[in-house]
Amino acid sequence: MDLVWVVPVAGIGAVIFAVFMAMDVLRRDAGSPKMQEIGDMILEGAMAFLRRQYLTIAVLSAVTAVVVGALVGLLGGNEGIEGMTPMDVAWRTGLAFLAGAFCSAVSGFIGMYVSVKSNVRCAAAAQRGLHDAITVALRGGAVSGFLIVALSLLGVAAMFYAYGGANLPDIAPHLIVGFGFGASFVALFAQLGGGIYTKAADMGADLVGKVEAGIPEDDPRNAAVIADLVGDNVGDCAGRGADLFESTAAENIGAMILGIAVYAITKNPAWILFPLVVRAFGIIASMVGVVSVRGREGENPMAALNRGYFVAVILSVGGMALAAFTMLNDAWLFGAGAVGVLTSVAVVYVTQYYTESRFAPVQRIVRASRTGPATNIVSGMAVGFETTLATAIVIGIALLVSYWMGTMTGLAGGGVFGTAAATMGMLMTCPYILSMDTFGPITDNANGIIEMAGIGGTVRHITDRLDAVGNTTKALTKGYAMVSAGLAAFLLFRAYLDRVAFLRDLPSFDVVNLAKVEVFVGAILAVMLVFLFSSLAIRAVGNTASMIIEEVRRQFRADPGIMAGTSRPDYARAVDITARAGLRQMIAPGVLAVAMPVAVGVIFNQIPGYDAAMAVAALLMVGTIGGIMLASFMNNGGGAWDNAKKLIEEGSLRDDDGATIGKGSFSHAAAVVGDTVGDPLKDTAGPSLHVLVKLLSTITLVLAPLFI
Repeated sequence: MDLVWVVPVAGIGAVIFAVFMAMDVLRRDAGSPKMQEIGDMILEGAMAFLRRQYLTIAVLSAVTAVVVGALVGLLGGNEGIEGMTPMDVAWRTGLAFLAGAFCSAVSGFIGMYVSVKSNVRCAAAAQRGLHDAITVALRGGAVSGFLIVALSLLGVAAMFYAYGGANLPDIAPHLIVGFGFGASFVALFAQLGGGIYTKAADMGADLVGKVEAGIPEDDPRNAAVIADLVGDNVGDCAGRGADLFESTAAENIGAMILGIAVYAITKNPAWILFPLVVRAFGIIASMVGVVSVRGREGENPMAALNRGYFVAVILSVGGMALAAFTMLNDAWLFGAGAVGVLTSVAVVYVTQYYTESRFAPVQRIVRASRTGPATNIVSGMAVGFETTLATAIVIGIALLVSYWMGTMTGLAGGGVFGTAAATMGMLMTCPYILSMDTFGPITDNANGIIEMAGIGGTVRHITDRLDAVGNTTKALTKGYAMVSAGLAAFLLFRAYLDRVAFLRDLPSFDVVNLAKVEVFVGAILAVMLVFLFSSLAIRAVGNTASMIIEEVRRQFRADPGIMAGTSRPDYARAVDITARAGLRQMIAPGVLAVAMPVAVGVIFNQIPGYDAAMAVAALLMVGTIGGIMLASFMNNGGGAWDNAKKLIEEGSLRDDDGATIGKGSFSHAAAVVGDTVGDPLKDTAGPSLHVLVKLLSTITLVLAPLFI
């Protein structure tokens, strides 16, 4: 039975589903005129930033497409593809790059727009109760989640068939690797630019407002508040959307390349098309999961989201079984795919344990806050470093079990394909996870709108709870993206080795010898790249935050009426300063990430006696391992710091003397400092590392001809 028809049906169905979700959210009550005014300011700022950001990215993408096409076509020869001229290779690679970049940008832009429109409606829904607020926030997030995955799936499938996949299924995947590179390129700059913007605005608003001026978070007297609310969307919606678009596209193409080895033996194209079909079933499962969510008054909102997630998980396992038995007729590969699905569940619970306020790690940070900022920071760092243990164990077990299951098929290349099946299994619930991710900034903005509109009581309690849950869902997505990068690291590494073997016309290329000096040096440079990239990203946040802090202070000094509540701050100026500074600051780390693997490959290729392909392989693998571990520390440590602050702000804690530990307390001031330290880690450097490690994979796949 041919299941390939499921791909266009699920892809188009996801687009229709996203449109339906958008219509459902946009027809709902947008609240009072004051709430709508605040929402309009957020929308105006977000769209202004994205227009400026994507114009910058468009110029960089166009130049890069030409350069990549020229390098691959003119210097890389014909890539061993019979009947292809260098010019054929050049224009196909460049076009695929632009297609990936365009789809990535569009998915992030549209999803962010609906997210901003959803936040004021979530705020209005909170006035009617928890159930309505959860529904609006999740369905608003689903627009972004399903559009991103649909465009990724349809884009890869369309490029595959456009480049001759129907007749040459073993050649087309090699020609569309540029699609993944284009998606990675846009994702890196979108995540960097959005992350720098959002955390600089957040730090400026917190340090000048809560710490210096002693006013509440999201107080309308703070000029950085609108910039902060804008940043939640451009960083966590557009940035993360581009990140996971790139993940699904690049890992899909890598899995298809690995399927070529089995196709060469069986001559069954199902081994190449299997990843597309699996992801299509994942989309269908996630749709059912989203519409099944029903919040209950008085319960933890996370419980409602978890119920929907488990619906998606159970249906995903069923879809994996149908695809594996129908297309491949193999129970072992179904088992490998199921391992991937279960890995995503493990990631959800590991991340919840380290970032939710009801568990020990966050509570340890709260207790440490009683003795000041220093102990808060030390405790948060300890939590972040501890999370690497769980991350390594989850990734290691998933790879070992799925590889072993793949070898039990008895096919050459079966072990590696087992890890590909696990990676595809983990990505099956990606639409639902992305919906929960965008749930975070929607509820964060809704909470800010409620505070700026002067609404308190039960409504504020609901939005506070949703905001805290949103912090956890954002952390979940980062953990999910990070572990999927870990599973895909082996997949994409083997895809790179297979591509080198293909270009060298060898039966295999599967030994990277650490005893070779160029391999050792490539590994050292990889670790350096991870740390230097993180340094540049964090420094960019600090530099941009300094500008917004000075601007807020200047406005307080120049107009005393702002603090008195008789004058309105200049929100637009704060937004503009943060946007311009953030976009300038994203260039250096972005260029470093793109240039490093090219430089290593080209330089070693010019030195006689050195194997450039091996040096690049070391850069790819060691850089990926180092990036995943450092991202685990940053993402989970930052999330724990944030929710420790939120737990204190709830006002439900007491010190040893029975006094309330809440806003304005010594512990709260310490927690605000810790949260500020964690902000650039969890929302800028950490998520950008996900993109970095996958960019290393896609750029080495595309430019492999230069290293031969």
